[in-house]
Amino acid sequence: MRVVPILTAILVTAFLYFIVVERDKTMAFAATGSPTEAEAQPPASQETTAEKDIPDAVRVKVISSKASTIANAVVLRGETEANRQVEVRAETSALVISQPLRRGAHVEAGELLCKLDPGTREATMAEAKARLLEARARQPETQARLDEARARLDEANINYNAAVKLSEGGFASETRVASTQAAVRSAEASVEAAKSGLQSTEAGIESAEAAVAAAQREIDRLTITAPFAGLLESDTAELGSLMQAGSLCGTVIQLDPIKVVGFVPETEVSKVALGAQAGARLTTGQEVVGNVTFLSRSADPTTRTFRVEIDVPNRDLAIRDGQTAEIAIAADGAKAHLIPQSALTLNDEGILGVRTIEEANMVNFHSINILRDSKDGLWVTGLADEANIIVIGQEYVVKGVAAVPVFEEHNQ
Repeated sequence: MRVVPILTAILVTAFLYFIVVERDKTMAFAATGSPTEAEAQPPASQETTAEKDIPDAVRVKVISSKASTIANAVVLRGETEANRQVEVRAETSALVISQPLRRGAHVEAGELLCKLDPGTREATMAEAKARLLEARARQPETQARLDEARARLDEANINYNAAVKLSEGGFASETRVASTQAAVRSAEASVEAAKSGLQSTEAGIESAEAAVAAAQREIDRLTITAPFAGLLESDTAELGSLMQAGSLCGTVIQLDPIKVVGFVPETEVSKVALGAQAGARLTTGQEVVGNVTFLSRSADPTTRTFRVEIDVPNRDLAIRDGQTAEIAIAADGAKAHLIPQSALTLNDEGILGVRTIEEANMVNFHSINILRDSKDGLWVTGLADEANIIVIGQEYVVKGVAAVPVFEEHNQ
């Protein structure tokens, strides 16, 4: 029989069992090892009660931490965006007769960008004004005709009433009554015709006024001006070029104030409020401060994030449109512990957290949330207001085992 290979297989299997299945207990046993002579016989003044009660426990370094209230912040990545940007386009067709302005030039609101050739538009305006004068001249005449028709109607009514009374006394014939009645009907028809003539004259006046307004609007379209103060992002149209309706005259952008735009994930959108103070660090290293002026109520259907805008002063125009920025928006304060990064560990399920010393020097595990990273350590939540956090040796203990804590001073 081959006894040696069988014994070798049994030993290898036992070794693998302790390394893989009983890894935590093996590591804890290996960490304790055999104490050195100095550790086996510590001075009576340094021997702690915990070491007497738990002679085989792992020695770990612990800090006593008390939670502090810190200013919370929502950190995003975004970019700068012009406060306004518009492409100024022509509304009519004509040749450009003005000298172009070059890109980068500063323009004021109402400043001329493109001047177009008027062509026959001034003659059209003169013709429209003449028709308006003619229409207005007809109005007194038609009004007089209406007044005359009403006077004749009054006369016809008087004659008719007199004829009726005379007929009732036997002094007028029925023929005369009928004649005066016909005269009344004729006068009424004349009044209606005069009213129609007056309405036609008034309609002619309104039509002429509309023609004048249209001609004036067409002339106004020949002058293309800046809608607001800003910078030219492109050259204006060149002298002599033909502009069609919709052709680009120039692009104007406004950079003061400038917007810093980011997108807040739905898990943190409740922390952001309108008017909240915010800061941003540009890729150039420049830091700016502003306030939240817009928070979208509708999520982006693709990313499920919400657009947020921050207005930042930019009087010297040093910040450009489209620069990448790291944004921090102030949120309500939260209680957190400041711990060194080395204190972080993972449990068997791969959850990030820290191990603590609790009653009877028993080890416990707490999952944590990282609020902020600073040069002094990490600000985390998920712990009680006061906690004894293992900072060295946390990898050699697990939840539920005893340990010997060695406390060190912790300045938070």
